[in-house]
Amino acid sequence: MHKIRLFYSSLSLFFPRMPRRLAKPWCKCISSTWAFNAAAAPADLNRFVARTKTCGELCSADVGQEVTLCGWIQYRRQGQFVVLRDFQGLTQILIPQDEAASHLKKVLCDAPVESVVRVTGMVVSRPPGQTNPRMPTGEIEVKAETAEVLNSCKKLPFEMKDFIKKNEALRMQYRYLDLRSIQLQHNLRLRSQVVMKMREYLCNCYGFVDVETPTLFKKTPGGAKEFLVPSQEPGKFYSLPQSPQQFKQLLMIGGLDRYFQVARCYRDEGSKPDRQPEFTQIDIEMSFVDQAGIRALVEGLLQYSWPEEKGSLETPFPSISYSEALAVYGTDKPDTRFGMKIVDVSHVLRNVEAGFLQRSFNEPEGTVKAICIPQGAKHLQNKDLESLNELAKSQYDQEIMHFILRSDGSVKSQLCRYLNEEQKLELIRTVQANTDDVVLLAAGGHKKVCSALGKVRLASANLLEERGVPLRDPSAFHFLWVVDFPLFLLKEENPNELESAHHPFTAPFPSDEHLLYTEPAKVRGQHYDLVLNGSEIGGGSIRIHNAKQQRFILESVLKEDCELLSHLLEALDSGAPPHGGIALGLDRLISLIVGAPSIRDVIAFPKSFRGRDLMSSAPDYVAPEELEPYHIQVAWPSAQAKASAN
Repeated sequence: MHKIRLFYSSLSLFFPRMPRRLAKPWCKCISSTWAFNAAAAPADLNRFVARTKTCGELCSADVGQEVTLCGWIQYRRQGQFVVLRDFQGLTQILIPQDEAASHLKKVLCDAPVESVVRVTGMVVSRPPGQTNPRMPTGEIEVKAETAEVLNSCKKLPFEMKDFIKKNEALRMQYRYLDLRSIQLQHNLRLRSQVVMKMREYLCNCYGFVDVETPTLFKKTPGGAKEFLVPSQEPGKFYSLPQSPQQFKQLLMIGGLDRYFQVARCYRDEGSKPDRQPEFTQIDIEMSFVDQAGIRALVEGLLQYSWPEEKGSLETPFPSISYSEALAVYGTDKPDTRFGMKIVDVSHVLRNVEAGFLQRSFNEPEGTVKAICIPQGAKHLQNKDLESLNELAKSQYDQEIMHFILRSDGSVKSQLCRYLNEEQKLELIRTVQANTDDVVLLAAGGHKKVCSALGKVRLASANLLEERGVPLRDPSAFHFLWVVDFPLFLLKEENPNELESAHHPFTAPFPSDEHLLYTEPAKVRGQHYDLVLNGSEIGGGSIRIHNAKQQRFILESVLKEDCELLSHLLEALDSGAPPHGGIALGLDRLISLIVGAPSIRDVIAFPKSFRGRDLMSSAPDYVAPEELEPYHIQVAWPSAQAKASAN
């Protein structure tokens, strides 16, 4: 019944005037679907194949059955036992020791570990005292009657045991072996289950249409660097899309109303732990929708597809404005699992006669802010505080000062010589410091100070956790909507020019539209990000559906060539409905759910940090004659450069 109520409340968001009597038949239909799914039998894993059981499903109830298992030899013991592994688990095979079974023993004992075998035998109970409670099949074993080596295994570059740490480059070079690990098997299967539930929710519950959009497209203004694909027309290239952004807007203009896609996207940039050149996103677009509708849809989608073993999700997710996120956490993707929030202490230090403070207050938006590290004096050494200062200096050109509240109530800090007792006490009260806390302060322009302290906040949390202080619960999932972004940002390389904070198709707040023509830097965009545990897992916006406004933003504000988007501008002028959407980063979401340190641990065949496929050595060279149809010649800087590349 909870799901039915959830469904009706969601309907009311999208169709506020729908009478309950009309919604009830929908609820009944969906309720029947859920009931059917709940009562559905487990998947038949043994149909169509040579086995009768998997290696992970046998138990004491199967004793006396003859079964056929197929899998890999995990290990052998004393010439008496072989442990067989497949995707579902392990089963111990008992090797008969009598003379009549000598051939069977030779087959199983001579086959190298990781060889693929098929074994037929009888399920028997393990003798008293030999059961293994840590193994799901630990109550039984299979007494082998016949065995066949389907494929023998050569010596492998690393052992397949999960407790043996392997170099990541070696794992990626032999990815087909690494995929046999329990953890990768679990990650990929969970990913598949989550995607299937998402499809069910979007298509079956809310009538979305799964549409595949083209991979070969053309260059898009702004955004990340794109991969180019040569064509046989001289000088003409395709571009691999960073996202299906334009296509999903065109689908709304075409009247499809609700679209989604498990979309492959591409960016020509190096890999990071949470990013790589090719990635997957859950791409969604709707007509006649506002921010509240998109957010409600996504919250319901995540609730519905969330793995049961990870607990339930409480909705609605909290939200915070971009400006508040920057002021309190120093970032637009805050990790809200722990405190150490940024506190403004400008009022305490404004009249302090220190030159560096007064210079900071004279800067545009000059401020002094602080974070308090609880019990930092017990866990952080001077070299740690120096490293935090170096981090802020190297990334933001920002100095960090610190003071420590001692157990006798005194304060250790270079700042103390400028402060009287009243100012010291007020500073301690403002940051709510206690004995042995470390307070870090930064003075300067608002954005730079907040960004530096935000970076230092996360680095401090890492240091404390390395020292055994539990700050961020790895089993907790803190979702947060970040809203009210600026529509435009100043370009770092040229502060006199503007660039899109999200992308050039994001609509301005209606109340800010008049500022587009006078003070565009002050315009807020209808852009929203979804953050989970400090990582951005989704971003979207309400789109511009007016061709005149879109052309003005492209030409007059962003100084982009509108010819590249003439097809979209023409479509917007052909009766485009109001529309909006979002894209969820599937790789990043799954990596956070399973607690993986990198998205490479939830992708079957990922790229390396340099964007290379170490298994196949892609990208690779092609012969000059293969480039001729594309009218391309490789211009090597020198023979030495080519030799070093090889």
